[in-house]
Amino acid sequence: MKFIITGKNINVTNGLRNQVEEKIGKLERYFAPNTEIHVTLSVEKDLHKIEVTIPVKGNIIRAEESSPDMYASIDMVEEVIEKQLKKYKNKIIDSKQAGEGLSRAFIEEEYEEDDTIRIERVKKFAMKPMDPEEACIQMELLGHDFYVFRNSDTDEVNVVYKRYDGAFGLIEPEF
Repeated sequence: MKFIITGKNINVTNGLRNQVEEKIGKLERYFAPNTEIHVTLSVEKDLHKIEVTIPVKGNIIRAEESSPDMYASIDMVEEVIEKQLKKYKNKIIDSKQAGEGLSRAFIEEEYEEDDTIRIERVKKFAMKPMDPEEACIQMELLGHDFYVFRNSDTDEVNVVYKRYDGAFGLIEPEF
């Protein structure tokens, strides 16, 4: 596996680099030898965050974790990726792709699959027509990361969301 490790607001020391390669390297048995692992370490306020992105032919495996300690974040993200791989193994390996990018041992190994999706809570609300700017304001007032609304210009359901960089995004349906 090839590690591409970058840092935002943090100096990636040899100790951090070794810890990432050691912990995420445990997942080596799941991937082909030439797989690239993109790791971004960052510090925001008192949180140490790690984002791991692993492109596998036709799919992306991604996880991020944050905690007050970077080493704890690294431990947590490794566990999340391993759970994702085991849970979605059959979905990741498409017969057309023949699991390219994944190791043969991982493809042949059997894992329990928990495909049950449980909806814990259902919310119903009136959708007042509004423009996207008003929806962004409403989203901010509620303290949410996204907001579903009926666009007053198009009369279609849209979604505004807050991006990681603080900017806003708008999702419009296309039929």
